[in-house]
Amino acid sequence: MSDQPVPIRSICVYCGSQPGREPDFMDAGRRLGQSIAEHHLHLVYGGGTKGIMGAVASGVLAKGGRVTGIIPQFLMDMEATRHSLGQLSELVVTADMHERKHKMFERADAFVTLPGGIGTLEEIVEIMTWAQLGRHRKPIVLVNINGFWNPLMKLIHHMADSGFIHTAHLVQPLVIDDPDEVVPALKAHWAGTVDRGGESDIIDRM
Repeated sequence: MSDQPVPIRSICVYCGSQPGREPDFMDAGRRLGQSIAEHHLHLVYGGGTKGIMGAVASGVLAKGGRVTGIIPQFLMDMEATRHSLGQLSELVVTADMHERKHKMFERADAFVTLPGGIGTLEEIVEIMTWAQLGRHRKPIVLVNINGFWNPLMKLIHHMADSGFIHTAHLVQPLVIDDPDEVVPALKAHWAGTVDRGGESDIIDRM
């Protein structure tokens, strides 16, 4: 891995394309987006303009921040509206989910996950898997709104205790309850220490 540090400039946010049943989920999305913009960071996300995804993007844009949406062609009319997509700073349309994940990883210096469904879980678990294998050291944050991610953390601890995660020290996402604390925590703990070593290998395999 490279020893050359790279400051955190962009944050990839994974989250649901639906609003969920608790108003706090959408509120957290908006607040996180506003915080990203206020700290002059760039949002990279899955391009959806509905649900929590839309709330995060709207929060960034409302504060004058920059948003890159990366979305497969077949999801454009499912997770977004063409008009709303036109409001993004940059729109990248991919051929499939594989290319979407490839580009999101490539452009991100950190990964933050809000509540979401199976797709959100799959995305963050893949990022955690690569961290476990020592292929990247980009910070990972779970925004634990109303304890949403407690079951996942319990499962990870269970797998480690059962002897299936032998590099558990590499799979240690920062768990934060308050979305307003996410960006300050990233800047305080990891600014200037993101390691991009091995990134080209990861992108080729994703």
